[in-house]
Order: sequence, then structure tokens, then C-alpha cells
Amino acid sequence: MLELDHFSYGWFTPALAYAVSVVGSMLGLRCAAYARAAAKPDGWLIAGAVALGGAGIWVMHFTAMLGFSIHDATIRFDGVVTLLSAGVAIVVVWIGLSVAVRGTRKAVALPLGGLVTGFGVAAMHYLGMYAMNTNAHIEYHLPLVALSLLIAVVAATAALWFAVTVRGLLASFGAALVMGLAVCGMHYMGMASMRAHRMHDWTPPQGSDGMQLVTPLFMTVTIVMMVLILVVGLAEVDERSNRSAN
Repeated sequence: MLELDHFSYGWFTPALAYAVSVVGSMLGLRCAAYARAAAKPDGWLIAGAVALGGAGIWVMHFTAMLGFSIHDATIRFDGVVTLLSAGVAIVVVWIGLSVAVRGTRKAVALPLGGLVTGFGVAAMHYLGMYAMNTNAHIEYHLPLVALSLLIAVVAATAALWFAVTVRGLLASFGAALVMGLAVCGMHYMGMASMRAHRMHDWTPPQGSDGMQLVTPLFMTVTIVMMVLILVVGLAEVDERSNRSAN
């Protein structure tokens, strides 16, 4: 069995992945808060899904993957499947937020939304792993896969609970810190389930190098996140102005 290294750059990539997840979670929670108060929440729900699903989950995953390596093997990524995994993350979070925010019976809406979102997040993770091409034979230890799925469902349900209950900037930040830990925990538990074995056919894998693929995607996500930060920031200022006026 080949040796796996999840921290090729030390603690830099997991720390960066956690920071990205916290920022995305924070923005997603604030968007969800405004969606709860809006007469037409569609725009805020989409923004929240992009922030939480796109940055808080998907970007976190591929940031952490930059520090992953398999000794004596080469890793490349399929760009189409990678983008598809991003779409899955955003769509399932949008579904979960829509169910949680619009549902009239929270006792049903939260578990249902958490189940759908959790399975979707796990699907995004393993789809992202499927996008990884390598000249090693990859297997997964099923008990750890099941545990990662459980963590994903619990984390998603907690995220939706935060989304419909948390109020205030400071509370949202505290919730985002917890959500970042949950998302990172799911990722690394899923990665711990992986096993790599040497293959007889050592032909170079097809696809893009991690940095070649992720750099333009990260630039795009950064621009989107800056726009969301601006939108949420203006909404925060407007809300405080209205409170002062009243």
C-alpha cells in the first residue's frame, strides 16, 4: 500500500482551508438571515448557496486537496468533473437553505433539509475525489466512508439550524467557526477512508495539475466572494441605519 500525505505543506493548507470555510459559512449565514426577513428571499438564498456551498464547502475541499499527495504516484485533476462537483455543492446547499428558510414546520424542514444537503455534500466530496486521476489504484474503507457521511448530515443539519436561528453578526461568526470545523472534519474523515495501491501500469495520468486547475477557479471564486462581502456589508449598513432611524 502506498503512503498518503494529507499535509504536504504542513499545516498551511488545512489552516487556509478552515479559514476559507469560516468566511464562506459566515457569508452564507448572513445571507440566510436576510432571506428569512425578505419578502422575496430567492436572491439571498442563491447568494447564501454560492457562499456556503461554493466557498465554505467546495473551495475548502480543493484547498485542502492542494496539500494531498500519494508517495511514488502522480495526481492530476479532471476539470469538467471538478466544476461539476462545485455545481453539486451549490445546488444541494440551495435546496437545503430553501427547505429550512421557507419550511413552515421547522421540526420537519430542518432534518429533511439536513439530510438532502448532507448527502449532497458527501456526493460533492467523493465526486471531487473521482475528479482526481492518478497512476495508483484507489480504494475506500467503507466504515470510514459511512462515518464521513454521518458527519456530513450532522454538519449540514447544524448549518441549517444556525441559518434559521442565529441572529446578529457576532453570533453568526461563532456559528461559522463551528461550521468550519464540521466541514473540515467531514473532509479529512473522508480522506482518511482512502487507500492507494501500486499499479502495474504506470502510465502518466491525464488532467491538470492541482495548481494549474485551482488557481483560475480560486481567482473566480475570490471575485465572487468580494462581491458577496460588498453586498452583505451594504445590507448590514442599511439595516443598522434603519435601526438608528427608528
